[in-house]
Amino acid sequence: MMSNTVLHPAESRGHANHGWLDSYHSFSFSSYYSPERMHFGALRVLNDDQVSGGMGFGKHPHDNMEIISIPIEGDLEHQDSMGNTAVIRKGDIQAMSAGTGIFHSEKNRNPNEQAKFLQIWVYPDQLNVAPRYDQISLNLEDRHNRLQQILSPSADDDGVMIHQNAWFHMGKLDKDVTLDYTLKAEGNGVYFFVLNGDVSVNGQALHRRDGYGVWETDNFKINADSDAELLLMEVPMQY
Repeated sequence: MMSNTVLHPAESRGHANHGWLDSYHSFSFSSYYSPERMHFGALRVLNDDQVSGGMGFGKHPHDNMEIISIPIEGDLEHQDSMGNTAVIRKGDIQAMSAGTGIFHSEKNRNPNEQAKFLQIWVYPDQLNVAPRYDQISLNLEDRHNRLQQILSPSADDDGVMIHQNAWFHMGKLDKDVTLDYTLKAEGNGVYFFVLNGDVSVNGQALHRRDGYGVWETDNFKINADSDAELLLMEVPMQY
């Protein structure tokens, strides 16, 4: 089956260095604007953030957006207007439904170490839901040479839940491992983000921090060209 694809090499991302925050944007965000890179279906923001020791984002508002944080290194302290205070680390996944409106803050808990995390925004499938918070700790062994589901549309399924017909998976693959992925829902596409190493998706070579979108297909093949870590985000292309 023929598919449509879009390739976003790592070096083509938007970049903003605020001193305390060094951020790369796969899609238009803040001062980075590209009309060709506003979103991938319902996936609106994919920021690759590095926060200096003790620094962070002060209290700020969101509404009508599903916000997912995936820590890569270090400890992030979260507080919000729903009364949640939590620390998220590598292996944790955090999701917030901003809905009718929330305020939250995120801070690097360690004064002398960097914190790195992915900040992801997904358009919701319904507006003005009651705000909610979800956080889970995953077993990192469950993504060794397979795809570990970390997010879904159902609270009864694996991973955190968001208000969208979306599924996220993470994999940590040894060199030469090959996996197949079948899309969960018709009309969805998948955006790959390579955290480390080299992989090929249906023959397209991808490298560290490259992004690659695939849609109008039922399935595809992933091959690890080196030891590699990757994130798959399946989202509706129409929302």
